Amino acid sequence: CKGVELAPAESVPMVGLVEKPKADVAPSNLAIVGRYVLSADIWALLAKTPPGAGDEIQLTDAIDMLIEKETVEAYHMKGKSHDCGNKLGYMQAFVEYGIRHNSLGAEFKAWLEEEMGIKK
Repeated sequence: CKGVELAPAESVPMVGLVEKPKADVAPSNLAIVGRYVLSADIWALLAKTPPGAGDEIQLTDAIDMLIEKETVEAYHMKGKSHDCGNKLGYMQAFVEYGIRHNSLGAEFKAWLEEEMGIKK
């Protein structure tokens, strides 16, 4: 994104992607968190994408090719995100979602407070 600072709910055209770069060589402080809205052209590009990192076909490689054909934008999500790729992050996300749930949130929060011994 050429060093552009994105505020929540803003988007900007991407110029390229790097799959799991080391922090000291990462081209930006932006990360992909697995939410995509892509054109149907991605399927043909995936079909011709050779295996990359981990000897797997990487979606990021296909997106990088898509960037050469059309505009692909990065979007700064609003709200909080968690790293659900690790157990603690997944648990934090589950609890936070449970507390905010429309129909079960109050009951879940009451149960959680009881489990933790929190008196109201």
